[in-house]
Amino acid sequence: MNREELAAMFEHPVAMGSLQNWLRLLWRHKKVEAHYLPRVLFVTLTTLLTSPVRVYEQLRYASTIHRTAIQPAPIFIIGHWRSGTTHLHLLLCQDPQLGFVSTFQTLAPGFCLVGQGRIKKIVGYWLVKGHPTRFIDNVPLRIDAPQEEEFAMANVTPHSFLHVFSFPRQADEIFARTTLFQGLTPATLAEWSASYMEILRKATLLAGGKRLILKNCANTGRIRVLQELFPDAKFIHIVRDPYDLFLSTRHLWHVVLSKSQLQQIEPAEIDRHILQFYPQLLQQYLADRALIPPGNLVEVRFEDLEAAPLDETRRIYETLGLPGYAEAEPALQAYLASVTSYRKNRYQLTPDVIEQVNQHWSFAFDTWGYRRLESAPAPQPAQGAHQVPDN
Repeated sequence: MNREELAAMFEHPVAMGSLQNWLRLLWRHKKVEAHYLPRVLFVTLTTLLTSPVRVYEQLRYASTIHRTAIQPAPIFIIGHWRSGTTHLHLLLCQDPQLGFVSTFQTLAPGFCLVGQGRIKKIVGYWLVKGHPTRFIDNVPLRIDAPQEEEFAMANVTPHSFLHVFSFPRQADEIFARTTLFQGLTPATLAEWSASYMEILRKATLLAGGKRLILKNCANTGRIRVLQELFPDAKFIHIVRDPYDLFLSTRHLWHVVLSKSQLQQIEPAEIDRHILQFYPQLLQQYLADRALIPPGNLVEVRFEDLEAAPLDETRRIYETLGLPGYAEAEPALQAYLASVTSYRKNRYQLTPDVIEQVNQHWSFAFDTWGYRRLESAPAPQPAQGAHQVPDN
């Protein structure tokens, strides 16, 4: 184990989460390889040491959290991982009338209210010093920046998709249970809903009662439950070219596994999971989107958003009947100007990727109108190769 690998053992997405949740995860999945025991011990220690702060927050704020109304209903940004959900989320969060779940709230959901002072400063310093950008791309990672609330869920409940990256050998079961809600008992579903609502109530408190805009790819398969929780919710579903999406998702899996895994998994198994999860997730969405009332759903193509972001944003506001676009536009323009120098990851599109995507994701080309490559392009010099920008 080299120095970098050793350092990676002492960080984990649930390191500031609930000790009870962590122990439930270990008990449920059991098979932790000896190589990763330093990571297990680190998370056990950090969750234990932060337990008193979580208890204090519950004692101080439980009744306030319970009384907090989430009104108006949230705006949910959904779509498969690496579809452009982050770019869209960061853009729309520039609207001053909207609130969001921050990075600090996802790292420390159990004490994000009492930890707003010194604790957040310490965590923020560690974050900037150790991870100025996200692991998976070059998006800046800031303590108060918008973040995906599924990270908070991973810290408080064993029913989060992100546990796939800790226990990849149980990925099929975890994905079906936590993203498609297959096999969940009513009691387990109620537990998930209570955890989710508490996270959103805390976010509403910290946002001063603003309407929340949330980005969570796992929610793409949870339309039915979200509609029950928030009948008036708005949904923005974003899609991306399947070839680009596969390559970017493969990169995500490899990077996040290196920071989270407690079990080894072969690269071929990673590809198998990606190829299977995409149609399962999107077909669940296609089956359930009819549950969303007319005027509460808008479909977006990442390529259109990238080419004309303000036009697409205006269309989103108009389709969903959201107020305040004119007032928000200067902030949106300023943000877009600030990311013009953003450097994207790039990947090589190979014949085997084309073959696998065509075989497993054929429905996506017809459903969203993307061009299918029938054969692999001949090998080209680097400047002529088909390069995929990451997002």
